[in-house]
Amino acid sequence: MTGYRVAVDLDLCQGHGVCENEAPEVFEVGADRKVVLLVERPGDEHRTAVEMAVRYCPTHALRLIED
Repeated sequence: MTGYRVAVDLDLCQGHGVCENEAPEVFEVGADRKVVLLVERPGDEHRTAVEMAVRYCPTHALRLIED
């Protein structure tokens, strides 16, 4: 089991798609222009990409939570 999970604040999400560009295995922008979390607890192989998605989200809708 990984030591982190991803949280999304859908009230803040505006569908810019930065997260999907950074980590397409973990995030997808849905038809409603809101992010869909494909994997809540991504593996360590995705950690760098997820950290970049969190860092560059223009509306700060993403959080990485350490378990």
